[in-house]
Amino acid sequence: MSHVIRRAGADDAGKLAALAAVTFPLACPPGSRPEDIAAHLANTLSETNFRAYLADPDVTVLVIDAAGELRGYSLLVARPTQDPEVAAVLRELPCTELSKCYVHPDHHGLGAAAELMHASIGSAAAAGARGLWLGVNSQNARAIRFYEKSGFRKVGTKSFRLGSTVEHDFVMERPATL
Repeated sequence: MSHVIRRAGADDAGKLAALAAVTFPLACPPGSRPEDIAAHLANTLSETNFRAYLADPDVTVLVIDAAGELRGYSLLVARPTQDPEVAAVLRELPCTELSKCYVHPDHHGLGAAAELMHASIGSAAAAGARGLWLGVNSQNARAIRFYEKSGFRKVGTKSFRLGSTVEHDFVMERPATL
């Protein structure tokens, strides 16, 4: 299937929220409560939230566009982290956060995620970042393998609130060079 990776625009907010509703639950630990996932989607990944992300000059959203259908997205935040657990372990400064990187399950295993990651790293580097960091649930073995294959290494841990539960993430970092 032919697709392009491009910067998202305001018209993509609704499609991004719909895609997030499909992809975010796949990254959650197996025991996650559906109501916690739903709350996170409503509070963080709604169309309104995506409109705000797209209007924020420090945020870049890249999408995989397959004939007008969004099949993946990444969200990069180019400002210093406010999380002291993360700030204490980052070494590649200034460092951009790869806050989200998701591909529709129909496109898993087809190289789309690697292309999106390559574009995300390039975007961060072009904006002046020396490094890229992310948080990934410590139980998400598939994502951890992908990030390691993409050049990230574990540098620390942090907590992540998913509804009423506290999850534990690995903090991973890599240079923003291709």
